[in-house]
Amino acid sequence: MAQDRVEAVERALTVLDVFDSAQESFSLAELAQATGYYKSTLLRLLASLERFHYTERGEDGRWMLGSAPVRLAQRHPPSRDLAVRVQPVLTALARQCGETASLLEVVGDTVSCKLAALPDTSLRHDLVTGSHWPLNDDASPAQQLNGGLMICRPLALASHSAHHSRLWLALSGPSGRLDAEQLAEHLEIMAARLEGEAP
Repeated sequence: MAQDRVEAVERALTVLDVFDSAQESFSLAELAQATGYYKSTLLRLLASLERFHYTERGEDGRWMLGSAPVRLAQRHPPSRDLAVRVQPVLTALARQCGETASLLEVVGDTVSCKLAALPDTSLRHDLVTGSHWPLNDDASPAQQLNGGLMICRPLALASHSAHHSRLWLALSGPSGRLDAEQLAEHLEIMAARLEGEAP
């Protein structure tokens, strides 16, 4: 009902709706154009959204989605079931290989980290759930890392086959430490284990 509307909440949700796009990040001017809001209003809304990790501001000053929407999406039963199956595998991979293990999802031309497990070492790729980057190569969703390397293996899960997205297992870390061939073997073993499980 009209009297139940909370204008500030609806404005914040309008801002979040803009991020439902193939475009990864937005300038303040682009957000103003998309929402019709003044920049001063947007800055207040974005500051509140950033405080609760719904948005984040990059070093270039552009705005993107934060980690909170991904975290909440994982409460949805299919995502929760996927996490129960995959997170132990990622934890085992990180422990065995000493590198960051992750589950990536490709939707359109965007790659996002759905799950991650970090190794117990200070020199590592600090990838966190909710991180996202543009897809640069259809053959691999690997993130371009300065001084680092990410190795990916596609993952075909029956429980995920109806979704309009692709899943990948990945290992990443400092390039000087990584043995790409050995890590690829670890990914193959773990992916085959997951793919062989009943959904």
